[in-house]
Amino acid sequence: MSEKISAILIGSLLIGIGVNGFLVPHHLLDGGLIGIGLILHYHYDIPTGLSMILVSIPIYIIIWFYNKRYIAYGLLGFLISSGMIDVFSFMRETFSTNIIISSVIGGSIIGIGIGIMLRFDTSTGGTDMLAQMLANIFRFPVGIIIFIIDGLVLLGGLKIVGLSVLAASFLTIISVAIFTTLLTKKIASA
Repeated sequence: MSEKISAILIGSLLIGIGVNGFLVPHHLLDGGLIGIGLILHYHYDIPTGLSMILVSIPIYIIIWFYNKRYIAYGLLGFLISSGMIDVFSFMRETFSTNIIISSVIGGSIIGIGIGIMLRFDTSTGGTDMLAQMLANIFRFPVGIIIFIIDGLVLLGGLKIVGLSVLAASFLTIISVAIFTTLLTKKIASA
């Protein structure tokens, strides 16, 4: 239990730093609920974490009917990671790197955060929890499933961020997928 809580706190901290320190300054996107939250933030100036909470409700309903054990730690991880994204919004002017470096570093930090959480059978909830469920059903690497979902979210943000930022955002989700896959490799082969 304490390992799961530690994984949630460390993973959420990394996600908050990755999103605010590296993605938001360049209006980069991530995939999943973070990406949807960023799209809503960029377009409507709604706090990213709050957007994520509102959009996640239908996903939690689906997961509830599939397997209730995903809900408890997924919900806790989701609420803490959403909160960390809003709490760490002060970091948006902290780092000044170019867009390509920011997309890779931000994606790597986020991927490590998500990977740590998934490794301890927790998640940031939302689409990561959905991907974790699908990985268990189909015995397919969770990082690849997350990458596919993330790519679809990025395509949905094309009109908001434009083609050049979208291209850099693909580097972000590739980095997320690599680090998530590396940290969860044991889970996928179990």
